[in-house]
Amino acid sequence: MSIQPFSVLFLCTGNSARSILAESILRKDGAGRFNAFSAGSRPKGEVNPMALEVLAEFGYPTDGMRSKSWDEFAAPDAPVMDFVFTVCDQAAGEACPIWPGQPISAHWGIEDPSHEVRDDIWKRAAFTQAFRYMKNRISAFIALPVESLERIRLAAKVKEIGHLEGASFRTPDRA
Repeated sequence: MSIQPFSVLFLCTGNSARSILAESILRKDGAGRFNAFSAGSRPKGEVNPMALEVLAEFGYPTDGMRSKSWDEFAAPDAPVMDFVFTVCDQAAGEACPIWPGQPISAHWGIEDPSHEVRDDIWKRAAFTQAFRYMKNRISAFIALPVESLERIRLAAKVKEIGHLEGASFRTPDRA
């Protein structure tokens, strides 16, 4: 008997950097167990080029990455999410759509690397750091026995992951 992959949605305001990093990392590292998606409350309409460069540098997929609205995932024909994680503090404070299926949610906020205003060396360093923080969270997440944990315990564990190194903690967990 095969287990269906779990669907995970990463939310950010612009869906151009952090949520894109998260989608790509989980797409590769969680392949077979997880389907990864990302979206934004107010998508910028384009993916930050530095996010794509850093993903490619570390061997992560960039094909098909696009900045899109979270409305796509609240539509009746959208995939049902098992998990929804906000990765920016602003999105965590917004009223999200009602997600079908009552997904487990948590806030995994990290600082926005696209706010770095110094030259490209500093920008790359900011995106690399965001990549590493997100990869650590996703590694902890995919190590969980998601299939066998009780829902309440699983919800607590995914919230704990949001407190790993690099957490921005600007808004409380709303999940």
